[in-house]
Amino acid sequence: MSLRALRGQQPSPELELEAFGGIVPVPWAARDQVSLDGFDVSGTVGRVPWARRASTVALALDGAVYLVGLEGADRRPRYNLAGEERDTVVLDCAQARAAKDLEPDSLLVHGALVRVAMMAGALDRVSALALEYARERVQFGRPIGRFQAVQALLVTIAQQAALAGVAADAAIERERPFEIGAAKLLAGRAAVTAGRAAHQVLGARGVTLEHPLSLETRRLWSWRSEYGDDRYWSKRLGTAAIHGGADRLYPTITAGSKVLDA
Repeated sequence: MSLRALRGQQPSPELELEAFGGIVPVPWAARDQVSLDGFDVSGTVGRVPWARRASTVALALDGAVYLVGLEGADRRPRYNLAGEERDTVVLDCAQARAAKDLEPDSLLVHGALVRVAMMAGALDRVSALALEYARERVQFGRPIGRFQAVQALLVTIAQQAALAGVAADAAIERERPFEIGAAKLLAGRAAVTAGRAAHQVLGARGVTLEHPLSLETRRLWSWRSEYGDDRYWSKRLGTAAIHGGADRLYPTITAGSKVLDA
């Protein structure tokens, strides 16, 4: 499945694993104190997406990428804010093989790109839910979407969804770290701004577990911290811009990797 197609689909474990190519990228394994002895991997890795459904994870260890099979691994159920599986995996001398064609940074970047596509889709759905409710909910004799204050909230949501969508399209097209990082950062910020506005439109109904808005915003708030949070990508993008030099700052802002890679 293409990432553009993923954006238009309701998330599911099967779709996400397909987007990952069947191998879940785990760039934070070294931080979680996983050790490598020859080709035996031992330790505990937390927050692994869909680990109980996956057969293989890709771990970044000692400056290289290793593919580790999960057969026989202790997979302990854990969940994120949206109730999605983010399991803890305990490895005890699990067999690994080197993925020489992959760089450690590629695990983080590809994971971020998948999240960007999913977040753009979720923001589109948040905008649609808020607009539908504003049309249907009648108060003081007319739909609340006809009140100027509510209209302003709907515009904010639509703006944030459009911004994240354009950034996602650029990231998917170029598949370069600068565009992917910028899109992840914009989607993370949009998740907060659009989520807040959407819940103001729907009021108490939107925060119930049964309502689809609650699921979408909880997903967004969970995904914004995965594969690099706002702080990480802000620092990384700023560092790249600084290294490009003052004369290339504005061209970097407008053209991104086309300037930095030149």
